[in-house]
Amino acid sequence: MTDYVIEPPPTPSVAVDGADARFPVRRIFCVGRNYEAHAREMGKDPTRDPPFFFMKPADAAVDAPAVIAYPPETSNFHYEIELVVAIGKGGSTIAAEHARDHVWGYGVGIDLTRRDLQLAARDAGRPWCWGKAFDRSAPIAPLRPAARVGHPAKGRIWLAVNGQVKQDQDIADLIWNVPEIIAIISRSMALAPGDLIMTGTPAGVGPIVAGDEVTGGIDGLGEIAITIA
Repeated sequence: MTDYVIEPPPTPSVAVDGADARFPVRRIFCVGRNYEAHAREMGKDPTRDPPFFFMKPADAAVDAPAVIAYPPETSNFHYEIELVVAIGKGGSTIAAEHARDHVWGYGVGIDLTRRDLQLAARDAGRPWCWGKAFDRSAPIAPLRPAARVGHPAKGRIWLAVNGQVKQDQDIADLIWNVPEIIAIISRSMALAPGDLIMTGTPAGVGPIVAGDEVTGGIDGLGEIAITIA
């Protein structure tokens, strides 16, 4: 039995739809600018250049529905609805045609972003961590196993603020689809059970403030709701 100098932290996890057992979270990978219209609204060329990634700490994941406090050090707090992929079988240099064999399930998540901090870091050529990887920045609705929902390649993805739809697209519009994303990540580092991948957000991102009710969903994968405190 391993002895530690401090008490080990609890294992981060997210809920599973219709089950008491939870999905343990190891790492959270995020794909940047993976819908053409969103790339344009961020002032970038939506070409099929190799995708880029950033990460959130595992304990940024929080079950949704949730109340999320408006975070410190920002005055431009944004929502980004995303398809979440849960890895159940690890591997490296995974071929795209075999990538779905490594997926345990799917879900709906929101990549919360301190946009002012992100853009300041981007413009200075610095990492995005302070804009993206803060506490409770990855609310995720209960995951649904692929054994039940299959491997969705199309379906509406949407988000509304106080009932007004802000993002509305189809996951078929991903520049890099799920099998391609898995293959690309696994060429750089081995994926492992418990990894989550947030696959990018459609156009229509924008600010939220205290008191806002944020809802969203993906066809076949359920809905998500958070309240900004």
